[in-house]
Amino acid sequence: MTAETLRIHPDEPEPALIEYVVASLNNGNVVALPTDTFYGLAVDPVNLQAVDRIYDLKARARHKPLSLLIAEVAQAYELARQLDSAFDRLAEKFWPGPLTIVVKAGSRLPLRVTANTGNLALRVPEAAIPRAVVSRLGLPITATSANLAGFPECAYASGVLEQLGDKIPLIVDGGPTARTTATTIVDLSGGGNSWMILREGAIPTHEIALALQH
Repeated sequence: MTAETLRIHPDEPEPALIEYVVASLNNGNVVALPTDTFYGLAVDPVNLQAVDRIYDLKARARHKPLSLLIAEVAQAYELARQLDSAFDRLAEKFWPGPLTIVVKAGSRLPLRVTANTGNLALRVPEAAIPRAVVSRLGLPITATSANLAGFPECAYASGVLEQLGDKIPLIVDGGPTARTTATTIVDLSGGGNSWMILREGAIPTHEIALALQH
């Protein structure tokens, strides 16, 4: 099997092509698509077999939750619980954008997606393609980077084809990603407006601190 490559306009994704991607996700497939940082591997997070497939593909430890892309801030309120003013400030300032926020999971998604941690890692990406897919699917999609363990992340569809072309059925080519730095990950799951940087990426720590002070 060699992956099919589907070219989609990065700024104005064609609805019929988004429909095609969503149909593939609904069939339990893993689909690679561009985000605003790197290409990511998307599945329907409620399909546990599809979620397992990602862990297998990436040889990823089962205790590591998968981060999820959502289309708008409102979706975070449907998926998470106990969101506080720290979340509101960060979401308002940095979404859409390269910030992943770890929050307490609500009951809508299976525990497997949270790797049984009870936490969700959420992000609204700047890229139009994943947002269009999420809107059409009506669910968040997973967003772990589309690369094999120990290999570099991919900023181009051709890199994904090289690494994963014989392992997944569909690669969405939306051109090069806007950035080549990973997202910053902030953990707000401790509640009480406490926060912790789990990974410093595209957004520097001091900008996060500044946003949370005001």
